[in-house]
Amino acid sequence: MGLVKISDELHEEIRKSSSVMSRSINSQVEFWIKTGMLAELNPTLSFYEILQQRLRDESVSLEGIIHQEKPA
Repeated sequence: MGLVKISDELHEEIRKSSSVMSRSINSQVEFWIKTGMLAELNPTLSFYEILQQRLRDESVSLEGIIHQEKPA
């Protein structure tokens, strides 16, 4: 495991967002890094398409979620 130096300001933003997302600070950083790498490799995909792809890769069932109708 390596050590990455980041600014105090970025660390504070990561800390706040990790709290909102119920992740550890390290997990939040890892999520953003993986998602950012996938975004660079797949520039035509939206953030939500990338998340759907990652969920499928982990065999998370999306059938009932994706095809739900929006309330009127």
